Amino acid sequence: MNYRLIYDPIATLEYKAAANWYAERSEAAASKFAREVTRTISIICSDPFRYRNTYRNYRETSLRKFPYSIIYFVDEAGKILIIQSVFHHKRNPRKKYKKK
Repeated sequence: MNYRLIYDPIATLEYKAAANWYAERSEAAASKFAREVTRTISIICSDPFRYRNTYRNYRETSLRKFPYSIIYFVDEAGKILIIQSVFHHKRNPRKKYKKK
């Protein structure tokens, strides 16, 4: 069952920053990054409970070949999936679930 997808504004900014970083270095890398994010989010939407529950009600999965995790929250009652963060693995893990 597919869930409705919502992006947190901070997750959108994180994704755009990562995509821009890859685009500055290589258009091919930027394209691969975008495809991998889209592929991963598609899998999450089709089966949101597939990936581990890491903190409170947050779930996460890592991208293949890129040092990023997709962190998301599932609202079962509303059938909504909220992408909370596109988190780079080198960032401070204590800030993974905190929003500014």
